[in-house]
Order: sequence, then C-alpha cells, then structure tokens
Amino acid sequence: MSGPAVIAAGETAQSVTERICAVTLREGARPWTPLWWWVAFAVSLGLLGTGVISVAWLFYAGLGIWGIDWPVVWGLDILNYVWWIAIASGGTFISALFFLLGVEWRTALNRLAESLTLCAALCAAIFPILHLGRPWFFYWLFPYPNTMGLWAQFRSPLAWDFFAILTYVFASILFWYFGLLPDLATLRDRAGRPGQRVFYGVLALGFRGSGRQWRHYRAVYAVMAALMAPLVVSVHSIVGMDFAGSAGTGWHSTQFPPFFVFGAALSGFAVVLVAILPLRALLGLQAYVTARHIDVLGRLFLTSSLCVAYAYLMDAFSTFYGSDPAERTMFVLRVFGLYAPVYWGTIILNILLPQLLWWRAVRMTAPLIWLIGLGVLVGMWLERFQIIVTSLARTQMPSSWGQYTPTIWEWSLLFGTIGLFLTTFLLIVRLMPVVAMAEMRAMLRGGVG
Repeated sequence: MSGPAVIAAGETAQSVTERICAVTLREGARPWTPLWWWVAFAVSLGLLGTGVISVAWLFYAGLGIWGIDWPVVWGLDILNYVWWIAIASGGTFISALFFLLGVEWRTALNRLAESLTLCAALCAAIFPILHLGRPWFFYWLFPYPNTMGLWAQFRSPLAWDFFAILTYVFASILFWYFGLLPDLATLRDRAGRPGQRVFYGVLALGFRGSGRQWRHYRAVYAVMAALMAPLVVSVHSIVGMDFAGSAGTGWHSTQFPPFFVFGAALSGFAVVLVAILPLRALLGLQAYVTARHIDVLGRLFLTSSLCVAYAYLMDAFSTFYGSDPAERTMFVLRVFGLYAPVYWGTIILNILLPQLLWWRAVRMTAPLIWLIGLGVLVGMWLERFQIIVTSLARTQMPSSWGQYTPTIWEWSLLFGTIGLFLTTFLLIVRLMPVVAMAEMRAMLRGGVG
C-alpha cells in the first residue's frame, strides 16, 4: 500500500484495545474525566438551556414569536432543518458507503462519524414538528385514520419530511448501535467497576464473540450498510423535492435533489473534520487517525466543494436560460439586492475557501483545514438562507414582496440545537468507544495498514 499508513507502526490488536478502553473506562494514571470535557459539557448545556426556553415560550405564545410572515412563511426553522439533516450525512457516507467499497481508512473514523450523524439527525428532527403550528398534534402526520376518517396528506412536503427524517433517525440509531455491540462486549469484559460491568453488559445484549454470533453480525452489518448508503441519498433527495415540488420562485427545478445531495456531502465531510481534529489531539488518537486520514478527508472535502460549485453554476445557467422573468429578477436581487452579502458569503465560504485544499501543505495543517471546515459549515447555513428566504421574499407578484428578519427566539432555538448536538456528542464520546476496536483488530490481523 502506497502513502502513509492508516495506523501507526507498532500498533497491535492488544494495544488498540487497551488504549481505547482506557479512554472510555478511564483506566490508568488518570481515572477521572478530563477538565476539557467538563468545560465543553457545561457550555453545551448552557446552549441547550436557551433552546429549551425558546421551545417552552413557543408552545406558550405560538409561532408569532418568530419573524415569519407572508410571503416568507419559512424562516430559520426550515432553514435549520435542512442544514442539520445535511450535516448528518457525513457519517453515513464514511461509515456505510465506504464500507461497501472496502476502504480501509474508514475504520478509525466510522464510529465518530456515525455518532455525529446520530446527533445531527436528532437536531434536525425537532424543526419539522415545531413548524407545524400545533406541534402537540404532530402524530397527525402518521398514516392512520382518525376519528373523522381522514388520513395524512401524502402530497404535502410536511408528510415527506416526516417520513424521511423518521426513517433516517431510526436507521441511523440502529446502524450506530449495532456496530457498537462487539466493542460494548469488550468494555463489559474489561470494566473494573461493578456499575460499568452492568451498564455495558446490558448494552452488549449478550454478545460473547462466538463464531455463530460473528457470522450473523457481519451479515447483518453488511445488509444495514447496503440500506444506509442509498438511504442517505434518498433522504436529501426528498428534502430537495420539498422545494422542487413547489411553484415557488427559483425552486421548481429538477436539479434540486442532486443539488441537496452535493451540499449534504460537503456539510457532512466538513463537520467530520471539525470534530475529528480536536478530538484527535484531546483523546490521543494520533496513532489511529493518522496523516493519511486527514489527507483523504481533505480530498473528499475538496471534491464535494467542486460538485457544489457545479450545482451553483447550473442554478445560474438554468435561471437565465429559462423563460421566467420572475426567476431572473429574483436571482439578480439575490446577487445584488438586500441579501447579497448572504449570497457572496456562500460563494466565498463554500467554493473559494476550499480551493486551498489543492495544496497538500494546507491539507496537512490541522488549524487551517479546521478553519476551512468551520467556514464551510457557516457557508452552508448561508446557502440555506439564500435558497429559502430570498425565493420566498421575491414571489411571482411584486405586490406580494416582503422581507424577513429572524427574531431572538429563532436564534436561541438555533443555538439550542447546537447545544443539543454538542451535549449528545460529548456524552457519546465519554461513554462509548471512540474508535471501532473490533474493526481495528480485524484490520490489523489482516495485515492492512
């Protein structure tokens, strides 16, 4: 195998198990949870608290506390939904798609990537429910005949969102948890405290590592990966269809489903890089997340950015190639009007900034690639803003034009979901093995890396 190894020299199956278990079980010279974890957890809980207050006030006062109005009836709520569900895709791409392709470097990344997917999908699931107006009746979206003989409106994008996010969240949880079973069994057998043995023993579901269990495990994991790979494409295609199925200005386009898939890949790889780089240093994972992993993620990051650039180019081309003057007017105002800083911020952060990754020296400089990843996450949020808000603000009829300004309650809900994301991710990092030990051992025994 050419290029840097996917695992540091001298690592064995035993050393991998000992190092990762020590991080999770807090064994060795430092049996306590590190200070940085408590600081990050306190900050994330503070952010989560702002979101809880925002949701509580929303239930009390209604959607009027948001800045949405006619014609901009979608605001930060749907914007954040699309942003979070795109972020959730990175783990599935790395874990499921590259598993099917037999890529060996995914082994050190898939556990953290799957955890990021799970946390982001949980954040995304909040927004379609809150946007209903009467969120306590969210179960009306289920396909069941109620007392008046009515069924869910299957032609509504709200129903599409509901089924897409419900399927994706449950599938992500199952895929993540099933992949954990062998490592949970390892933690159960190595735990020194009775409480830890009971906790990981219950979660391991009786997995003992017999030949029969391993045969079933590998077969089921492969089937689940084969289901998750197309599911991640379908869920973002459905999100794109939410817009393409509408007659809104700039939305009624067949390119929206692939457009959103490209954006999801870029967001997903960005959040994996932003999370992996600090954890690599804080948890001492340099032996497993090596320079090759960073280089490969940087290349995938750059490729995704080029795909998004193509989508932006085709969006502009189809607008001016078409015959709808309202779409051309909307696009010109998007580029040069009130929301022009949002548009140009999107271009700079999503397209121009990642071009630095053509140089390997940039890809190998952790602070630089971390800042680029963070910039892309901001840029993808701006992209969702300009897609949703500018299209709704400039309708087919100039007499119906309007503006949109988010309120403090919408911002607090956004920061609250960021707090939820960080809180759940930090708990997973603290309680679960951050690297798939069973897969690493299998890779080492196979002589890979």
